[in-house]
Amino acid sequence: MKTPHFVLIATAALVLSACSRPPAPQEPIRSVKLLTVGMGNVVTRSEYAGEVRARSESRLGFRVGGKLVQRPAEVGQRVKPGQLLAQLDAQDLMLSSQAAQAQVSAAQTQRDLAAADLKRYQDLQAQGFVSGAEIERRQATLQSAEATLRQARAQGAVQGNQAGYARLLADGEGVVLSVDAEVGQVVAAGTPVVRVARDGARDVVIAVPEDRVAQIRPGATAQVRLWAGAGAAPGHAAPLEATVREVAASADAATRTYQVKLSLPDGTAVPLGATARVTLGGASTAPAVIKLPSSALTRSDQGDRQGSAVWVFDAAASTVQPREVQVAGADGNEMVIVAGLKPGEEVVATGVHVLSPGQKVTRFTAATQ
Repeated sequence: MKTPHFVLIATAALVLSACSRPPAPQEPIRSVKLLTVGMGNVVTRSEYAGEVRARSESRLGFRVGGKLVQRPAEVGQRVKPGQLLAQLDAQDLMLSSQAAQAQVSAAQTQRDLAAADLKRYQDLQAQGFVSGAEIERRQATLQSAEATLRQARAQGAVQGNQAGYARLLADGEGVVLSVDAEVGQVVAAGTPVVRVARDGARDVVIAVPEDRVAQIRPGATAQVRLWAGAGAAPGHAAPLEATVREVAASADAATRTYQVKLSLPDGTAVPLGATARVTLGGASTAPAVIKLPSSALTRSDQGDRQGSAVWVFDAAASTVQPREVQVAGADGNEMVIVAGLKPGEEVVATGVHVLSPGQKVTRFTAATQ
């Protein structure tokens, strides 16, 4: 009767052993790419996106107000000196000019009459019929008539010029960038109607934040790489050497950035509005610092404070341990480390988000790929 009990006990042991968890598999030893911490100089290069503009852009408008009746200028059109860009209704201006000319004629008549009257009284004085006081009175009348004539002529010239101001003419060679008024619109004197970019020198205009503008001075050199160059693939045009020509004295009210203009070399054939990349600055003379790629850094949680950390490789134990570091800023794609590391130590360069403290690792080599 003991045999069945033994069979039951053995069967239960087998069932329990089948239901128990298998042992956890050993964590694989990861292959990591390491780099040796070294010292290097900070490169203070800054790159900005810019736009090519004409050095001289004119917002042309009429010197007088009126109704716009004609606007031959169109956006993108090339213009020459004296070419008609827009015209106002000049009927009222012509009538004012005619009225001024009539005043000139009337003043001329009054002057001639005063001159003839003076001559007649001078002849009478020679015969002893009039006194010298009468002659002086006629001379004063003639001088007043001459002043009135000069005033009328000046007023007539002004009215004649205003009649000519009804035609807006180009004052130089260039291209029309924008049109700000349409036919039928009533414009005031000085209102911009057409914006023209003059032919000649070209500038690249960039916007610089206020923490960088102090590093830029007029006369400094920069490299400008155009997105589209002659005979080059987009983004691969040969760089041009430009010179900082103007730095804005105050920040833009909307963007809070400072406008900087750089002059391109003379004779550079660049389309207006082209995109450009401007590189300013060079190697710094500051003491050497430790720099690491951004891929080597991870987040470090220290209670209620968050910082940055790296994984330091222990060659004796072939393990990695996290270490908090202090980051001072960025230099291109690299981070500047000011505390936490020493030259000669090895840190993990990539894949830092999958590591754990004390984890066994091996050095990555080409043979381990």
